[in-house]
Amino acid sequence: MKVAAIGLAILGLAVAGSAAASSRVTDVDYLRANRCKGLAVGMGADAAGFTSFIKTEGVSRLDVILQRGDEEFTRAKRQAANANLKDKLAAELNGPCAAYMTGSGQAMAGGASAATAAH
Repeated sequence: MKVAAIGLAILGLAVAGSAAASSRVTDVDYLRANRCKGLAVGMGADAAGFTSFIKTEGVSRLDVILQRGDEEFTRAKRQAANANLKDKLAAELNGPCAAYMTGSGQAMAGGASAATAAH
């Protein structure tokens, strides 16, 4: 009986936790925004929207995610210098990356999911 009650309590907490997290920007979205910023900087585009998003969303991230974000930025910036990838990367910057250009948090959760689906 206790096992069933504990199981139901855990299930209830899991459901409540996932509902609360659904309005939050995920770590994956945070990493993608860093990639998009790297592409923008590397291609000479305006990165201010990405910078704002990353600054706002970076407050609640673990150090390992912040470090990985820096790595994604550096890698994307390096890729942007490759002339053979310019068209593909420009399409990425103008497509999925647009979800991370303005706003943050709850406003971005829907847009970030759309970018994730397009990726």
